[in-house]
Amino acid sequence: MNIRQVRKLHVTGVLVSSLVLVSCTAMPRNGPSAADVISAASARAKNDEATLGYEYAIVDVTRGMLPFISSDDASSFASFGAASSTPPEIRLGVGDVIQLTIFESQAGGLFIPREAGARPGNYVQLPPQEIGRNGKITVPYAGEVTAAGQTIELLEKNIEDRLEDQAIEPQVTIQFVEKNFPRVSVVGTVSEPGNYTLRNSGDRVLDVIARAGGLTSPEYNSFVSLTRGGASARIAYEALTSNPRENIFVAPADTINVTSELKKFYVFGATGVVGEFDFNESELFLRTAMGFAAGLVDGQADPADVLVYRKEVPDALERMGVDVSNILALDDGVPTVYKVDFRKPDSFFLASEFRVRDGDVIYVSNAESVEIAKFFNLATTVTGGTTQIDADINALTD
Repeated sequence: MNIRQVRKLHVTGVLVSSLVLVSCTAMPRNGPSAADVISAASARAKNDEATLGYEYAIVDVTRGMLPFISSDDASSFASFGAASSTPPEIRLGVGDVIQLTIFESQAGGLFIPREAGARPGNYVQLPPQEIGRNGKITVPYAGEVTAAGQTIELLEKNIEDRLEDQAIEPQVTIQFVEKNFPRVSVVGTVSEPGNYTLRNSGDRVLDVIARAGGLTSPEYNSFVSLTRGGASARIAYEALTSNPRENIFVAPADTINVTSELKKFYVFGATGVVGEFDFNESELFLRTAMGFAAGLVDGQADPADVLVYRKEVPDALERMGVDVSNILALDDGVPTVYKVDFRKPDSFFLASEFRVRDGDVIYVSNAESVEIAKFFNLATTVTGGTTQIDADINALTD
């Protein structure tokens, strides 16, 4: 081998090394490779462990995992406890108008004069009166009696006790004339927002929404929030209508807020269309979402690496067997990546059952062969073709 050939080989080696270095940074990508995502996961259903970078869990989706994967109705009104499954005890309140009827066992007592003689009933009916701002009513010979916060039965007993030494075996009955308490507030996207009184028989969430005129927005875009004291829960309206367990009894002072929110998901990577997409139905499955994105790009996408990014409920991950103890959960859940392998013959059945959630990000990785093709395309572009490569090397060695 002569000196010129040696110099040519040396220059060729330098050019190839430089090209490799440039290609590592210059070759375009739509995002991280699936291998990068998997290797950096903080927890995995296969028990792979790593704590690199942003902490998240990765789950290989199988049919057995589907029942545990949360949907948009992961929150539950059932969280308000078993008491919400029965009507709340209705108590009197400020603004209620009531009427008292007082019975005595015989004439000649406090309210029934002896001259009245025999009659169908020894009773007197007092005029209706409103429970005042101080929570009290006035009863002849009993004075002011606290009514607000009392049940009807308890108030009747209190008045009877006060009249016991003056009337003949008094018995008291109370009836509502006008019920203004307790109230529940209904706000948001309903026809008639406002305050509504609760009936003694009890009102459920859907009862109150119906009394407010119903929704003014599509059901699949509607959400219902219930606030009680310091607790709050929010579910999709269709989850409320389809699951009787969620249609709990409303309690005094509850606030129901109905909102309309256009649900969205996002698609990036090797798909026919990338971008932001709207839900057009109440339940959206991965199969339909991939259809919106025009499917996987043939010859570019890696069907084994379709990834769904979301914030997952910690309990759901634990039921899948994922150890999330070393992951710092955010306020809205644990960062999670679901991995779906479309190479498997039953993958489309799986995609038909995997629910897409509001805010999900779907990413399809490039196939490894695409990266190799990019390398050779870049090599050709940088050097101007193999003929030009040889000419360039000859020029450098001359």
